[in-house]
Amino acid sequence: MLAYIIRRLLNAVLTLLVVTLVTFGIFFMVPKITGSDPALLYIGKTADAVSVEGIRTKLGLADPVIVQYGKFLKGLVVGRDYANGPDVTHCPAPCMGYSFKTDEEVTPKLLGDLPVTISLAIGAAIIWLIMGVGAGVISALRKGSLLDRAVMSTALAGVSMPIYFTALLSSAIFVYWLEWLPNPSYTPFTENPLQWASGLILPWITLAFLFAATYARLTRANMLETLGEDYIRTARAKGLRERSVISKHALRSGLTPIITIFGLDLGALLGGAILTETAFNLHGIGLQALTAIRGNDLPIIIGVTLIAAFFIVIINLIVDLLYGVIDPRVRLG
Repeated sequence: MLAYIIRRLLNAVLTLLVVTLVTFGIFFMVPKITGSDPALLYIGKTADAVSVEGIRTKLGLADPVIVQYGKFLKGLVVGRDYANGPDVTHCPAPCMGYSFKTDEEVTPKLLGDLPVTISLAIGAAIIWLIMGVGAGVISALRKGSLLDRAVMSTALAGVSMPIYFTALLSSAIFVYWLEWLPNPSYTPFTENPLQWASGLILPWITLAFLFAATYARLTRANMLETLGEDYIRTARAKGLRERSVISKHALRSGLTPIITIFGLDLGALLGGAILTETAFNLHGIGLQALTAIRGNDLPIIIGVTLIAAFFIVIINLIVDLLYGVIDPRVRLG
């Protein structure tokens, strides 16, 4: 098991290295394709030629591509110095450069918005996992019943409605009409846990409704397939209680694909829930990415991409390790 963990960790590091290479390649190629100069994006199109050349030298844009990539990797690991003659600026690790629009360090800027995205993603994930798996199990056990049809109809509606529509609709109903919930906002958990939860409850439910629908349908399909297996009939024939048959045998075996898709969904959300954050005006990684794309702020875009890749790789590593815990057949394999 230790060898497997070490091998997976090495694969994760290699994957992140490839992501940095591809991301940096896009950063280097996009200006050439669009005909723009990163130095002009940084300093402004009205700058004189001397200032543009100084920025190009400071950012290392005149160096060969391989040298620029080496400096980029070095900045992520140990930090980086940006020098233009006597003017030297140190960017501590992990250095992702400076914003072209605000001239701020990218890493602190993104880390400041990261708690918003983490709070949104984890809170919604807990709700959709409980709601989706629970609804799927109930629907599978009551196959063909009125309850089954109601659950699946609700799931179909949840999958069909886009998040920005449900976000605006839920805000209009629960915040402005019924006034049951406060206007969505973010308060640090350490300052006021109750206000933190109340400010995010509507985004949690709205986002969870979209994902829970998918999980309900997937859980139902897996449960129906598992309940028809021979070992389930054997367990029932041996006199095991129905609760044990469902929880310890049928559900546990059917959770493997659920965990797979859960890891992908959670990793992607931790990299930025763009539509949800935009709809509720929550200043997280997703909204930061959207602003950077609109403003052609390439360092911010690179930073968001690397953070998203990091979370996806780490979450998938955890999912791989959980396979052996949930399904004994994986350990035997």
